[in-house]
Amino acid sequence: MRIKNSAILFLTAVVLFSCDKERVFDTYESVGSAWHKDSIVTFDLPQLDSTKTYDLLVSLRANNNYAYNNLFLIVSTEKQNGFTKIDTLEYQMANPDGSLLGNGFSDIKESKLLYRENVKFKGTYKVHIKQAVRESGKVPGVQELEGVTDVGFRIEKKE
Repeated sequence: MRIKNSAILFLTAVVLFSCDKERVFDTYESVGSAWHKDSIVTFDLPQLDSTKTYDLLVSLRANNNYAYNNLFLIVSTEKQNGFTKIDTLEYQMANPDGSLLGNGFSDIKESKLLYRENVKFKGTYKVHIKQAVRESGKVPGVQELEGVTDVGFRIEKKE
């Protein structure tokens, strides 16, 4: 009986994970209960087919401790030769009533935020992500961004 239950669980997991045909790369790094302003999350991307195009997404898991409407990120894409492209991005994270946007049944919501579309890769890359949230009217950034628990990066192939 135990083997049968394990086999059913394994097959269910395989079916669920194999349904995501666009996914080429998708991983998360935990930042704990709060994301420190000096903490940079880095992803080493796999070697990709240079003849295909891809969409790049920043993925976040956040909970109800996230106290802001928007999220500001600094995302750098570093080529193997050291050339780095830096983008400052802003995403809406909450509805006007304060409820978090994203997918999830509990208080943890997962958001997939579009970073770049139709990208072609030549060689290997690293992606560095740091938060740059500031409170209105204040110059220094938020030291500890509460509510964000995981930061991820996703690459999807274009059909």
